[in-house]
Amino acid sequence: MINILAKGGIIMYACVKLNEKDTVATVTKELAKGDVIKYKFKGDIFSLTTITGVPVYHKIALNNIEKGSPVFKYGQRIGYALRDIKMGEHVHTQNLDSKM
Repeated sequence: MINILAKGGIIMYACVKLNEKDTVATVTKELAKGDVIKYKFKGDIFSLTTITGVPVYHKIALNNIEKGSPVFKYGQRIGYALRDIKMGEHVHTQNLDSKM
């Protein structure tokens, strides 16, 4: 899971990563541009800064994804990047082709 450090130092879960293949995570809380989120996966802690807002239940890129590369969520290929997608960017129909 990914968590976000809220004001006052309270950790709230904000996103979910389930599989080591995942290049995106599902947001469980609306995120604003510039939010710093951290996530723990298999004992390691990672962090990233959102570069766009991300609506609740949408996807966020966990790393840079090159145009044409497959995009993975929950260990499954969900489509291909229509353009380069930057880490921390909202992933949706504007940059993801889900037709397989």
